[in-house]
Amino acid sequence: MEVFYTESLREREFEQILSVLRAGGVIGFPTDTAYGLGADPFNEHAVSQIFSIKGRPEDKPILLLVDSLEMTERITLPNPWFHVAARAFWPGPLTMILRTTVFPSNVTAGAGTVGVRWPAAPFAVELVRRFGNPITATSANRSGSPSCITAEEVRAQLGGSIEMLIDGGELPSRGGSTLLDLTAGMPTLRREGPVTFETLRNVFGSNLRKASS
Repeated sequence: MEVFYTESLREREFEQILSVLRAGGVIGFPTDTAYGLGADPFNEHAVSQIFSIKGRPEDKPILLLVDSLEMTERITLPNPWFHVAARAFWPGPLTMILRTTVFPSNVTAGAGTVGVRWPAAPFAVELVRRFGNPITATSANRSGSPSCITAEEVRAQLGGSIEMLIDGGELPSRGGSTLLDLTAGMPTLRREGPVTFETLRNVFGSNLRKASS
């Protein structure tokens, strides 16, 4: 497994990272929440590799990172609530579940929906921008194990099962992003994270729902 460091990445290293993604490989990299597993979501084999690496149930969809509203609109079917939330919270640790018709079924777990986030992490945004398409960012850990906030933790959990690891140092928080479902009529909070229910309610008011546990 090849290791690069975000603080010293040069053009040549970026091209190596992109070549792995374009070839259907899987990388570990830092986001604005935890370390994630990056792959091309349009490549079914690459996505299948993520499930294998994590030991992840195949009925769980895969989170994607984007670098703009325009990219989100290109890959999903956003509704007016999306634009309200995006203006208020993006870039940042809010994942929005939106309808889509463009991805393989193993990305959406057959549901026709996908979680999308425009992160605040500079490296992650630059990687998506250079790739030109969304990349996956499901957490870089074995399913059921704690998410990773250092490259060393990724290495300890996943070993050599990924082709490349980008070390961005220790991340500030182990928790995942807030998960907001925009496919069910009213905005529905599926998982509370850095963007809290109260913060969301300041934007959505009485239109916001909380999913029953």
